[in-house]
Amino acid sequence: MKYEKFFNSADIIIHQWSKIVLVERGQEPFKGLIELPGGHVDANESVEQAAIREAKEETNLKIKLENIFGVYSAPGRDPRGPTITTVFLAKPIGGKLKAGSDAKIGFWCDVKKIPFKKMAFDHSEVLRDYLKWVKKKGTYWSTKT
Repeated sequence: MKYEKFFNSADIIIHQWSKIVLVERGQEPFKGLIELPGGHVDANESVEQAAIREAKEETNLKIKLENIFGVYSAPGRDPRGPTITTVFLAKPIGGKLKAGSDAKIGFWCDVKKIPFKKMAFDHSEVLRDYLKWVKKKGTYWSTKT
């Protein structure tokens, strides 16, 4: 039996009150489209470590992972090849938002203004699932303690 190789990635929903962090892609694929911060897992790290690293590289934010939101693995979700992503919920705990790495622009987006039609990969699906989850929960998560 022949097994196809899959890439592993980590994406992060960084949230604070009713806002989330989004980035504009600075390179292909999907250059110029909007996405969640995230990227591929390196061979020497866990998906959790990759999420923390990617958040810092793409947004300059230090984050605290709260939970796994979901796993997305639909064929064709990434044109570079089969990719399974673990999506984390996280809150910012330091740093000032600014784009870095392969992100061109980083910004806080009100969840009522998410640009679904301009999103890369399957991130519109991820964020629709997130909004359903938030609505079911009845409140937005907060970094206030």
